[in-house]
Amino acid sequence: MLTVEDLKKGFGSGRRRLEVLKGIDLEIKSGELVALMGPSGCGKSTLLNIIGGLLEADSGTISLSEFNYGTKSPSRVVDVRRRGVGWIFQDFHLIDRLSALDNVTFSLELAGVPSAEAEEQAREALDKVGLSDRLDFIPDQLSGGQQQRVAIARAIAGSRPLLLADEPTGNLDVKSGHDIIHLFKQLCEDDGMSVLMVTHDPTLASMADRMLLLRDGVTAASDIRSAWGVDTEAGE
Repeated sequence: MLTVEDLKKGFGSGRRRLEVLKGIDLEIKSGELVALMGPSGCGKSTLLNIIGGLLEADSGTISLSEFNYGTKSPSRVVDVRRRGVGWIFQDFHLIDRLSALDNVTFSLELAGVPSAEAEEQAREALDKVGLSDRLDFIPDQLSGGQQQRVAIARAIAGSRPLLLADEPTGNLDVKSGHDIIHLFKQLCEDDGMSVLMVTHDPTLASMADRMLLLRDGVTAASDIRSAWGVDTEAGE
């Protein structure tokens, strides 16, 4: 469903040039939850930004459903952001004065979905994340876990095939964090959605279908031991 081939990205020039991604190869199947781990500053967010169409790579290709991109500028991959990828962040990025339903509906309207259709899709998405009884609640009336569920509903509304989750449980307590991972797994199983999740939490990573370690600019299959640096050869 997602194929990344020989993706490279660096920043700066001359002596100050920093090669962050040195040839990323990865595949994610439909319905798969994949955890991405790695040291701080290793390029995890850069990789997510390129897959999500927010940043172009220097070279390499990305194939996501019917989309083919990678080195295209963000202005040329608007459809990837609208219909291909849903984003979930550590901070929920909800609009304080809007209800849960309106937060999700507004996001769809911005993507060009007509208002009536947007509200219907928003209701369906909030139902999938278990918030059908909280449609009219504003963020301040919701717990942290519930706010993140609204953010997930916003990301899945419109049937995007891939969710990119950047530390999605970073602001949640342990139980709420586990609940969010279980929700991801349910969405993968029920809807065939795929999730690529960046996390520093080895317990949450171990709940994924697979783990990848990003280190020294490349990715490799991983486990908890190597992700924490016990196996010094992992990722080479």
